Amino acid sequence: MQETVGPERFVDEVAVFRAALARPIGSAQVLATTLERIYNSFEQQDFFRYDVFREREKAPATMAQLFDLQMELREKVRDWHAQGLMSPPAQKAARDCLRAARYAIDILGELWIGYEQLPPNGRPRRAFTGPNYNTLANKKFQKDPDGTMAFQSGDVILTRGKLHNSAAIARIGDIDSQFSHVAVVYVDPLGRHWAVESLIEIGAIVKPLAEWLQHDLGRAVLFRHRDAILSQRAATLIHDRVRHANSAAGKRILYDFTMSLDPKTHNLYCSKLVRRAFKEASDGAVELPTFTTKLDMRNRDFIERIGVQTVETFAPGDIEIDPDFDVVAEWRDYRVTSDLRLKDIVMDKLFEWMEIYGYKFEETLKVRLISIFGRLSSYLSLEAKKMIEDVVPIVPINMKRTAIAAIAMLHETAEPIFQKLRQQEDERTQKSGLPLHPREVRQFLERLRETNGARIGYLKMPIA
Repeated sequence: MQETVGPERFVDEVAVFRAALARPIGSAQVLATTLERIYNSFEQQDFFRYDVFREREKAPATMAQLFDLQMELREKVRDWHAQGLMSPPAQKAARDCLRAARYAIDILGELWIGYEQLPPNGRPRRAFTGPNYNTLANKKFQKDPDGTMAFQSGDVILTRGKLHNSAAIARIGDIDSQFSHVAVVYVDPLGRHWAVESLIEIGAIVKPLAEWLQHDLGRAVLFRHRDAILSQRAATLIHDRVRHANSAAGKRILYDFTMSLDPKTHNLYCSKLVRRAFKEASDGAVELPTFTTKLDMRNRDFIERIGVQTVETFAPGDIEIDPDFDVVAEWRDYRVTSDLRLKDIVMDKLFEWMEIYGYKFEETLKVRLISIFGRLSSYLSLEAKKMIEDVVPIVPINMKRTAIAAIAMLHETAEPIFQKLRQQEDERTQKSGLPLHPREVRQFLERLRETNGARIGYLKMPIA
């Protein structure tokens, strides 16, 4: 491995970011500008300025300081919101700063474990466990004596899975996110812990929390509403409703592909389940999220294919800066965070190209057949069956043909690009002990677009 030696320490940069956050803010415009500058400072960091061996030795302490910085930023968001300063540009800039700090923690964690990756067919650790500073806890909250997280009824867990469609859900709106799913914790009178959620494949369900936490997660954040009584009521309400819906006397709650905030719909997507729980438990007084995601892009080809019928939604990541919630702890498995980061950036670029250059998906005969006969996949070829299983293991009865096709094409477009980046990342870490900077990944993707021209996987740019 090539030794990289620089005179500076990344922890000193963290102190600079903290000082910038402490400056007085007089207007929404000043706030947005200040946060954008902090984000751009993260974005322009040059890894080769630092001594990789010294940074590895100090990684846990630096990771903790970065996490504390994230907690300080969230507290500031609460104050800025109370002052009426959280304009849409400020919201975006705050989310960008949190994302950049999260990537920095990921990279330090990867460095700390020597860039270890999951073995073939290996599975991530159970969320909120792990020996390598996998869980960073808010100092305001305590862990159980055995070191595990103490969950409470009404806690909300924000997660990110490993698949490309998880990256797509995280990126579908106007603000980049690193999260694709959310669920509510319910603790029953016997002390048993449950997760209540709505999944694309099967709709709303209740499952044991311990089992849920082992489901191929790459990152997870535990949130707690500031009103404990409301949280308990919300968890009980939504748990009982989903239990009844799945009983012989009930009506199943399917996944709501429209992504609308409409309070009258029976079906629910994951974050709308959270919204419904807190709204009804508060008799309409609490309506999540405080800051919604906008779906007002010009090129609506992909979102209309998957069934979205709204221009405003509650995306899972919107809870990240919601002032009514505290972060209790954040967890990630550093053996998969590099993959998540690369997939995030690939998806960022694919959606950016759709919006800027007008790329749209073009179905082939194979994709059309898969989307039509997806529910009869036993009759398809092994290649076709794998294509379905990779993106939609169980095809729900209310999923449109166009949605199956769009998700399949998105996966098949993103995966070869990701594999090229994975190879480049591995070569870089072996040579220098440092990963690709997100900025370098974006530059690589732009060169790829320029080389490929009008067609990238299943995406095709209209001919002028």
